[in-house]
Amino acid sequence: SPNSIFFTQSITYAPYTNSSIHALISGSYGSRNGCYSYWHSSRFKHQLFKTLVDYLHDENYFTCADLISDLVLPKKNFDYYEVYDESNVDLEIRHVSLLEKMKEKFDNGNNFFLYLHYSGIHTGIRDQVLKVFDNFSKEFFENKVANKERYDKLFIQAEKYLKTIQEKLFELDFFKNSIVLVISDHGISIGEKFGERAYGSFCYDYTIKTFANYCSPDIPSSEFNEQVSHVDFMPTILEDLKISQNKNFEELDGKSLLNAMKGGKYEERYVFTETANPLNERAPPKQPNTKSIRSSNWKLIFNEHNNSKELYNLHEDPNEVNNLIDNDIEIKNILWENLKKFQGVRTQDDLAVPLSKRGLVNP
Repeated sequence: SPNSIFFTQSITYAPYTNSSIHALISGSYGSRNGCYSYWHSSRFKHQLFKTLVDYLHDENYFTCADLISDLVLPKKNFDYYEVYDESNVDLEIRHVSLLEKMKEKFDNGNNFFLYLHYSGIHTGIRDQVLKVFDNFSKEFFENKVANKERYDKLFIQAEKYLKTIQEKLFELDFFKNSIVLVISDHGISIGEKFGERAYGSFCYDYTIKTFANYCSPDIPSSEFNEQVSHVDFMPTILEDLKISQNKNFEELDGKSLLNAMKGGKYEERYVFTETANPLNERAPPKQPNTKSIRSSNWKLIFNEHNNSKELYNLHEDPNEVNNLIDNDIEIKNILWENLKKFQGVRTQDDLAVPLSKRGLVNP
């Protein structure tokens, strides 16, 4: 799109889909909103957190989602909510047709919100990696070239899909009157760190640092290189649409980026990420046990399961090879104190609501 900001350092709250997307759609970290593990989609706290979908539904938008599993997004306030079979679907045809339906809605005077989930990379990794290897398969970690080739093939298919969607958006003139956010929920391993064959075990940049591209008619195009969090996009969209935040709900963790996107001053903030490393189990635990706090230059990781910490200078060591935790560096204590602040606002688990059980892919 002629009017788009490309974010090169967009950091996810969780390196797996459901908690990542719940954070994105609510502008809040799962540690506060209740969706903080593979099992916790059902325990998202709607009474405390108003999602983007809730806001747009209240503004009479037609809300529509097409996705890989009903664990990804809360169903609440969707007018149309479909789950496809990722093993047997042509997403280009399916999503182009949904865009045409949205055009009909729009031509009839109805604004809309559309969530499209592209699952091709996930499906390929599920069949070729998750089902074939485990997190400690030497054969996987010793074949980085094959791993990269496998991923590149899947990525090329994703680009083809995106090009089809982009052409359709141009054809329907949606870039002239719509906000279009293209974002990856998390990254993936190609064998960088032993103990993680895909995602969801660790908090290294290859799974938590993603890209985002935000298109909006009034925004000058540029690249945004400072760190942002996935939780920042929901308040940005609200401000872009001139919808005020409802003060009867919990305050968001995210802050609108709109002013910074238009060239205003930007104060980078720490970003919090956490995941539940399955270690030697088949399924991930129900409580996160691996946490990180990140700035553009530094990252502190806390492995709660064995009480160890890691510190990386991301500027000099982007692949996080050289753990500086034993060095006497002031930033170590600053990061730790700030990580404790994130840890200090954890929500109470809602034990009355059953945990989500279906459709979980063992990471």
